[in-house]
Order: sequence, then structure tokens, then C-alpha cells
Amino acid sequence: MQIIDLRLEGVNIGMELKLKIAVITGAGSGIGRAVAVALSQAGWSLGLAGRRAEALKDTADLCAGDILCIPTDVTYEASVAGLFDQTITRFGRVDMLFNNAGVSAPAVPLEDLDWAQARAVIDTNVTGTMLCAREAVRAMKSQTPQGGRIINNGSISAYAPRPHAAPYVMSKHAVTGLTKSIILDGRAFGITAAQIDIGNAVTDMSEAMASGVLQADGTIRSEPRMDVAHVASTVVHMAGLPPEANMPFVTIMATNMPLYGRG
Repeated sequence: MQIIDLRLEGVNIGMELKLKIAVITGAGSGIGRAVAVALSQAGWSLGLAGRRAEALKDTADLCAGDILCIPTDVTYEASVAGLFDQTITRFGRVDMLFNNAGVSAPAVPLEDLDWAQARAVIDTNVTGTMLCAREAVRAMKSQTPQGGRIINNGSISAYAPRPHAAPYVMSKHAVTGLTKSIILDGRAFGITAAQIDIGNAVTDMSEAMASGVLQADGTIRSEPRMDVAHVASTVVHMAGLPPEANMPFVTIMATNMPLYGRG
């Protein structure tokens, strides 16, 4: 696996334990990039994961501090294991995972859904999220001092579906189950989890919202969007909470988006 180290070649072991170390998946664009920049400015050292090495480098160039870029496919077990192995080798530990990588499928009726497109959603949003959480928990249990925090990127679709979005909606309901399970199972080890459910942040993935999307009443309407910086600052706050505090579920959305009344 190719590792791109954009900062220092070595870190003093005594210094490592004083650092805040985060792994961010889907860090090459959108929400992942915004969160990476904000966390770096808040003093976190980062392991950035994503499929495209050049996109990761572009994100790292916007960040402050000590950044490691690791091209990763979260749908492959060995690739995820390598992400955490390389992060721990570089920084000594993992204090936080922002489990952010995700994809969606075309908005079509369930009976018309192409299975390969649906499978890609499940592979990334469910399998990938689970694999990354598993490696984070493994690392957090074994390190000294023990513990850490996992923040999963859910969605408002985790509790209120959009029309013709069954694979994505199903995948985000699964993320909610994973979040709750980690909160329970990690308790004895100083590990906790949280979920941020995001509605209409301005990224490439939400471009369709501005031009018009299918609503529950069958009409096509544009929807308000919010600056992705609001998402990033919320994740920074969640990540920076002391070990004795957690925000298990947080929703942040464009104020006037038509969520309430949708389901």
C-alpha cells in the first residue's frame, strides 16, 4: 500500500501521547475535507484515507500540522487494516475516527434498481463503516492510555427517507445500529461513539438539491443548503469533548430544508 507522508519523517515517542490523533475516511473531498481542515486547525494530527491519492494530497495541502495520507478502499478488509497500521506506526495511537466514507445510488423505484449500484452503497456505507469501526476499536482497546471516540457520518436519511432512496436509507439505518452497539460495547474500555446526521451541506454530492429533487408529495423542488463549515465545526466540538462526555446523536441541517413533514 502506498503511503504519502506530507510532513515530518519521525515523531518523538514521548510527544506522540500528547497529540490528538484522528483518522478520517472519505477525506479527499466534501465533508471529509472540511472536517480534516477544521480538525487540523484545532491541533489534531491526521491520518487521511480515501481512494484517490491526489485528492488526499489536495486536502492535506489545506491542513495545518502533521498529516499522513493513506490511499484506502474501505470496502476491503486488508486496505482498512493497512490504514490503521500505518497511522499507528506513524503516530503511536488513534484517539478518534471520523467514519465518513459513503456513496449513494441513483434515485429510482426499488424494482428498477440496478443491483450493482445498490451493492456499492452497502459495500461502502455498511461494510466499510463496520470495517473501519472494527479496526478503530481494536486499536483503542490495545493502546495506552486506553480508549477513544468514533464519530459516524449518518444522515437524516437514517430516520426520514427520501423517495426512491432505499439502498442509502437502509445503509444509514445500519450505521445507527452500529453507533449504538459501539456505545454499549466500548463502555468498559473507554471507547464511545457518536453519529452526526447531516442535511444538505454544500458539497458536490448535494448539488442536485439546488436544482431540484423529488419530494414526498411527488413534486420536484429545490432545497436550501448550508455551508459545510457548520458540519466541520460540529465534528470538531464532538471530537473535543472530554472522555466523560458524549453527544450520541447530533442533527445539523439547513434550517429551511423540508425534513419535518417528510416522514
